[in-house]
Amino acid sequence: MMTPYMLATLVILVAAIILFVTEKLRVDVVALGVVISLMLTGVLSTNEALAGFSNSAVLTIASLFIVGGAVLQTGLAAMIADRIIKVAGTNETRLIVTTQAAAAMMSGFMSDTGVVAVMLPAIISLANRVKVSASRLLIPLAYGSLIGGAMTLIGTPPNIIVADLLRDQGLEPFAFFSYTPLGLLIAASGIIFMLLVGRRLLPDRTKNRGGVQLITPHELVELYKLPDGLFQLRVRGKSHMEGKTLEEAQLRSQFQVNILEIRRTKQARNPRRAKDTGSLLPLNGYTSVHPTLDTIFQVDDVLIAAGTPDDVSRAAAQWNLGVQPVSPDDRDMLITHEVGIAEVIIRPRSSLVGKTLKDAAFSATYHLTVLEIERPGFEERLDTDSTALRTGDILLVQGKWVDIFALKSRERRNFIVMGETEALAVAVNREKAPVALAIMVGMLFLMITGWVSVTGASMLASLAIILTGCLSMDDAYNAIDWKSIVLIAGMLPMSTALEKVGLVELVASGFTDVLGSMGPMAILAALFLMTSVFTQVLSNTATAVLIAPIAFVTATSMGVQPHAFMMAVAVAASMAFASPVASPVNALVMGAGNYRFSDYPKVGIPMILIALIISVIVLPILWPF
Repeated sequence: MMTPYMLATLVILVAAIILFVTEKLRVDVVALGVVISLMLTGVLSTNEALAGFSNSAVLTIASLFIVGGAVLQTGLAAMIADRIIKVAGTNETRLIVTTQAAAAMMSGFMSDTGVVAVMLPAIISLANRVKVSASRLLIPLAYGSLIGGAMTLIGTPPNIIVADLLRDQGLEPFAFFSYTPLGLLIAASGIIFMLLVGRRLLPDRTKNRGGVQLITPHELVELYKLPDGLFQLRVRGKSHMEGKTLEEAQLRSQFQVNILEIRRTKQARNPRRAKDTGSLLPLNGYTSVHPTLDTIFQVDDVLIAAGTPDDVSRAAAQWNLGVQPVSPDDRDMLITHEVGIAEVIIRPRSSLVGKTLKDAAFSATYHLTVLEIERPGFEERLDTDSTALRTGDILLVQGKWVDIFALKSRERRNFIVMGETEALAVAVNREKAPVALAIMVGMLFLMITGWVSVTGASMLASLAIILTGCLSMDDAYNAIDWKSIVLIAGMLPMSTALEKVGLVELVASGFTDVLGSMGPMAILAALFLMTSVFTQVLSNTATAVLIAPIAFVTATSMGVQPHAFMMAVAVAASMAFASPVASPVNALVMGAGNYRFSDYPKVGIPMILIALIISVIVLPILWPF
């Protein structure tokens, strides 16, 4: 019979799942709402509801974010990725296998998102050099990183969550390499499947506007047809724009016209140019001024503007500007030793997700102009001011190279910079890479030997990262994905509530009643399938938090050891292959590979079924019932 507390908990859970799926609210906001709701309804006491924030799994994952941040920021991850990619050669089959295997190997020890972020630009660059479509390589990259997370204790949060649950129940928890035998088998089978079948299902979308394919700056100019959208605007003597700043003129917000460069006569009539902060370079009797928001327009300024003919005409009429076509020199100025263009991908959990460029004050913050926003699956042109950004959106940015490089070196949490600029950018603390490597190896040694608990080893390593200068304290805070931390801390009390009110036992009883007569193998398969379905629409962390207790209680009610069931939940939570929104890495490669939604289930569902079959066969051998 359903009690009031059961009903309240079920309502809160269903509401949370709906909000997770629809993304009406951020996942961390939903998790906080769950905590507060459980307290206000009396389902949990205050101490029980807040216990997630002091949970050892939360502290472990936060510490691992810091260690992973150091691996990225010191350039250690990039060095490892470069070495791996060098052995890939030029054969497409070898590239697919190497890419998937390398991603799996790396993501066993660092976050799958970090692995993809590091390898994505290099894979695209390599694909273009050897004339292979990037769409043939990026799904193997994403899927390899997801499989790799199932290979070690620290590969992904669900592994830590199920290990902690076993420990809390007084049972032997999973060790560091407990996940490795099954993870390696699934990784190997995934590579074989991709080699024999999956590669025939992968799309071959060659160079076109829909994906990040042409990566050199000069190719980007042609890809986005920038020469066709360039005009010269001259500030006449009676123009209303004289004396106004670029921000005051509102050419972008009102007319969708971007000013890329200003050519100013050396003997300018208007002496008010002290506030101009753009660089000045001699150019055939002119100086070239790279515009900033506080650059003041002067009479006789020639503005190199990008926009449609209609938009440029409206802006010229509004401000009484002269209009004329661009010259070959004007096209050449798009890419020089000082300024250029690049494609930038919005990363998962970027602070810009959900914001417009205007809300984020993009131009003022990053000193760059966004010429266009490309979104996977959208053919129509997106407004650069009013479009709320999503993970995987591709921004075409224009500005000084130093500012483009800054997105790589100082804003790696928010952006992935594509193309040749990626190779030119330098890691912030590259000289600290050996130190970061030594600390990570030391942490893994402590975890593997068991001399220190997983939480203790990860916290010690994160402290060493800061004390040795691999990351500053501010960088360490920035390396932590606080949205994920709040999500985990907020959903762990839901797991407590489900157990406390009896819902876990109720669901477990349903499992045993329906499938119990078929034996534990059938239960194992059902748990794997349920987890893999949930992880397509929820985060793998939330899925593990919700289903792991059900798996444990089901096992104990049947009188069998729970380890096989718990391992099935942990591994299935990483099988987020069937949807581009199932995992941040899937969304990250969607635009870069010009994928469609249907590309993911076509390749992903067979891989999930293969993982299911292997798990059902192997888990009872590794952990007998």
